[in-house]
Amino acid sequence: MVLTSVSNVKADGIDVFYRHAGPKDAPVILLLHGFPSSSFMFRNLIPLLAELGYRVIALDLPGYGFTEVPAERGYHYTFANFAKTTEAFLDALEIKRFAVYIFDYGAPTGLRVALDRPNDITAIITQNGNAYTEGFGEEFWAPIKKYWESGSVEDRDALRPFLTLDVTKGQYVNGSPHPSLIQPETYYLDQALMDRPGNKEVQLDMLYDYRTNVPLYTKFHEYFRSSGVPILAVWGKNDTIFIPPGAEAFRRDAKHFELHFLDAGHFALETNEIEMADLINKFLKRVA
Repeated sequence: MVLTSVSNVKADGIDVFYRHAGPKDAPVILLLHGFPSSSFMFRNLIPLLAELGYRVIALDLPGYGFTEVPAERGYHYTFANFAKTTEAFLDALEIKRFAVYIFDYGAPTGLRVALDRPNDITAIITQNGNAYTEGFGEEFWAPIKKYWESGSVEDRDALRPFLTLDVTKGQYVNGSPHPSLIQPETYYLDQALMDRPGNKEVQLDMLYDYRTNVPLYTKFHEYFRSSGVPILAVWGKNDTIFIPPGAEAFRRDAKHFELHFLDAGHFALETNEIEMADLINKFLKRVA
């Protein structure tokens, strides 16, 4: 059995926490988490992929998990800076070529990295990681889009219920046919870290900044077409945050594309990690 190690590295003036396993000379898979999670969401997938012969790395983005951002750093929490920090992290570990797994916030983060380093990405695995306007679930995103349009304090405050335990838990269990298999430490850990002083303002900043990703979608699509990067979409079909049409839309622009729908919700990995590892391995073996 392969064990997962935890480490820290200085990158972009930040103490980045990350989980990793597998030989240093093996093909790299970078795992990028989303809101409101951390690299903890990959705790079961990392050893499975490492046992299949990959070097697997998952960092905690700034404001999430156990990555520490010094106050004097004056860090601005935006997706542009998430990408910059991720690139600095890759440089610190001297990683030049890698496949990237993108989920939720990890999607615009990883795709911004891909725009900067198109030749470094060997493949993309998207698990409910959106890059198309039709992927937005209307009910979830309507109040967020309202805040995008107004930028008002009133609309910002209207999003504070998004940062409660009930909503955090709901992101894990809603749409899952097996909610009893989802361990409570997942959403309790997310909530405990989100409840740290000042962190909820970070989360509201990120919800507002998500609007900056949408104008980049056409650039993401052009990157898919021009690079020919292979794309595997494995999607929780019952997700109401990023809905199935967002998965199907990748087909329009990807030269090498494979799609699998799982009977799961947003955090599909919680109950499908074995299937996910098998799909990733078969896909990468086929397109490498």
